[in-house]
Amino acid sequence: MENFVVSARKYRPLGFEEVVGQEHITTTLKNAIDNNKLAQALLFCGPRGVGKTTCARIVARMINGFEERAEVNSLNIFELDAASNNSVDDIRNLIDQVRYPPQFGKFKVYIIDEVHMLSTSAFNAFLKTLEEPPPYAIFILATTEKHKLLPTILSRCQIYDFNRIQVSDIARQLKKVADREKIKAEEEALHLIAQKADGALRDALSIFDLMVTFSSGNEVKFKNVLNNLHILDHDYYFKIVDGLLSENHAQPLLLLDEILKKGFDGHNFIVGLSDHLRNLLVAQDARTVDLMDVPESTRKKYLEQAATATPSLLLSWLNIANQCDLNYKSSKNQRLLVELALMKMAHVNAVIKTNGTASLQEGVKKKLNP
Repeated sequence: MENFVVSARKYRPLGFEEVVGQEHITTTLKNAIDNNKLAQALLFCGPRGVGKTTCARIVARMINGFEERAEVNSLNIFELDAASNNSVDDIRNLIDQVRYPPQFGKFKVYIIDEVHMLSTSAFNAFLKTLEEPPPYAIFILATTEKHKLLPTILSRCQIYDFNRIQVSDIARQLKKVADREKIKAEEEALHLIAQKADGALRDALSIFDLMVTFSSGNEVKFKNVLNNLHILDHDYYFKIVDGLLSENHAQPLLLLDEILKKGFDGHNFIVGLSDHLRNLLVAQDARTVDLMDVPESTRKKYLEQAATATPSLLLSWLNIANQCDLNYKSSKNQRLLVELALMKMAHVNAVIKTNGTASLQEGVKKKLNP
């Protein structure tokens, strides 16, 4: 049996053109290298799984003129995990290595991952070398928590802020991987994986591998992803809104009972419903439709349902759902709280009409009896 390589490693970008969703970073770095204006101390910061270490390795290879597939841990490229090498002695050993020029190539590149884990003493020991490194040394620091770094470190580095990767970009990359691996994948399934990854491509590829392993026929299906990741199908929200529009609280309550029996949390349900109502609101204006981060097939459903409700009604529902969300943790009967929110939504139109009629009658009385 051949050794299995996870997709996150197998499809790790080898050049800037392959990096997903970080064009502002890759363009700047490529121009700096091409124009020989690369700083000697770089700080890559941003969420996990967005390409910080990958870009550091690409920079290290490019400035040394190595082939793209050259071994990363060559004599010119050193990687240090600051989480496990965070003492003063570890930094002193690194400083001792820096004193010796490279045996081949132009630069010695030191990639220090999770640099915020270094102790204060280690940071202080590193300051002088970071400020005035030898001409052949390049330091690339990577961190997910920039706020934990000392200002004296930040002031000595050229800072690159990596973004969370857009859902659409992750879904597109997953589609490329699926095509290369000859795996049939439904668009909605890939989009759901991309949403679950929370902006981290590495996480998305790990989930993708899991879904492929689960399926028997090299397929990634939407229903399988829902079941494996324990995500509530958005069709429930469409059905609940249909029930609310008919001003009948029975259907939403029965659907809620079905959802809770499947093991879903009431809080997650109300948060999901709020998100659904928000999508319906933005779907009512052509200028804001693109704010919905959903597949094309789901977008059509939103546009159809959005046409059946007024903005004021959706705002009233959204306000009720938001209040339920805020009060959920402090409530002693959380199920009743969610049920009450659904009943209020179902009859909010009747309340508005009643209040409107009462106001109208009061106005007539005032005119008749000044």
